[in-house]
Amino acid sequence: MKVTEHIKKANGNTQFSFEILPPLKGQHIQSIFDNIDPLMEFKPPFIDVTYHREEYVYKELENGLLKKQVVKKRPGTVGICAAIQNKYGVDAIPHILCGGFTKEDTENFLIDLDFLGINNVMALRGDAVKTETYFKAEKEGHAYASELVNQITDLNKGIYLDEELKNSSETNFCVGVAAYPEKHAEAPSLDSDIYFLKKKIKNGAQYIVTQMFFDNSKYFEFLNKCRKEGITVPIIPGLKPIATKKQLNLIPHRFHVDLPEDLIIEIVKCKDNSAVRQVGIEWCIDQSKALQKAGIPILHYYSMGKSDNIHAVASNVF
Repeated sequence: MKVTEHIKKANGNTQFSFEILPPLKGQHIQSIFDNIDPLMEFKPPFIDVTYHREEYVYKELENGLLKKQVVKKRPGTVGICAAIQNKYGVDAIPHILCGGFTKEDTENFLIDLDFLGINNVMALRGDAVKTETYFKAEKEGHAYASELVNQITDLNKGIYLDEELKNSSETNFCVGVAAYPEKHAEAPSLDSDIYFLKKKIKNGAQYIVTQMFFDNSKYFEFLNKCRKEGITVPIIPGLKPIATKKQLNLIPHRFHVDLPEDLIIEIVKCKDNSAVRQVGIEWCIDQSKALQKAGIPILHYYSMGKSDNIHAVASNVF
């Protein structure tokens, strides 16, 4: 079932969903199931699975030359999605990136998903790899998420890269895209960010999931701006409970979001990470309840590979 259909079926009731990371290379899929199992009591209509592009390292050979070696630390997104749908009977949503993909790679990726009965995808540009200062598209790939959305929409119409294909079948993907209530780090302004978000919607995106935020007013201001700009698709808020003191600095730096002063003060006062975890849970509960009261259709949680604090939040909200 498509995400948009899940929202309609909920008939105004707020639903619970979450995102997981594939396990590190060499780990078993059971590590994924162990984190999903406790959250199934909240009946998620779908589970997102992130995709992690290949990265490169250079190893020095005995002759002094450097050898470029591919490193892929978290493979398995497609396989995990298939396993989730098979084991839990819940829709799994793979992330698909511009970065690291040619258009041909993208088409083949989507064909595999279609064969597996996976009909929701999250279309993202992706971040620059560690060796790049700025994002760099593949030579035959997409530079922007809006272009990726357009290719998926074309495939839904039966339009493949090979124009000579005859009687080609249409796919049936529901396409989600990302948005940033506090603007993308590379955007000059929030208004310009929304301008390009509109382009993704125009090209066929059917719902939006936001970057994490810790101040609900940021979300509601963003929601109102989008509605005024004619964006009518569901805008699903992304949430994450803070779990360690280190995240006070890490989250603003890596995800380019502001932390409310009240939250910062409460975390600074904590004696250890156990206390921080509890503060983070309580803050996220309050956020969730306020969003639920406002009638937001789905609350989406970033688990970052751990489900215990998400479970603690959901137990008090759903």
